[in-house]
Amino acid sequence: MSDKGRPRSFDRADALMRAMKVFWEKGYEGASLTALTAAMGINAPSLYAAFGCKEALYLEAMELYAQTVGTEIWAALETAPTAREAVSQFLLATAEAYSQPDTPHGCLIALGGLHQAAIPEAVCEALTRHRKENIDKLRQRLEAAIAGGELPDGVDAGAVATFYATVQHGMSILARDGGSYEALKNVTDGAMAAWGVLAQGPARHRNARRA
Repeated sequence: MSDKGRPRSFDRADALMRAMKVFWEKGYEGASLTALTAAMGINAPSLYAAFGCKEALYLEAMELYAQTVGTEIWAALETAPTAREAVSQFLLATAEAYSQPDTPHGCLIALGGLHQAAIPEAVCEALTRHRKENIDKLRQRLEAAIAGGELPDGVDAGAVATFYATVQHGMSILARDGGSYEALKNVTDGAMAAWGVLAQGPARHRNARRA
């Protein structure tokens, strides 16, 4: 008999949130169907009926993560008065968000599917797109600072944005390995020490190499 029109016996939004936490903790490959259904409180047929398949469930869970988790990390890019403060606050907020005791450490998007040969192409593409979008957010803030005269015209906004996004990815790995807030903050301090070279344009880079 068809189940069409029959109400679900579970809260779909809650089940998706629970699945997101499993993927966040275990990654795509490590999140087995058994672990997912146990966390969601449903059986496999219900999972397939509600979400389609593991791949579709992951993609939906990843979008939920992007919209609801760690949004405060990016707030400083819009509110901080200078680009330097924006990047510093971005990294400090990252350190705090990635080291919370009641959630998996690190970032689902940074850690969710690093072994591309073992995960579906659509998942790889979605993860890559989100990572590129994060770099774009940083680049746009830096470009605004260049346009406003805060940073020299010669600053490579894309290169600086990629550097600080890569620092954030490294912080995600450190957090997953048990790094404390203090350890992550130390990374932030070190990364911001590089600001004086990265954000001063080609002439400063040449002087730094000669030194």
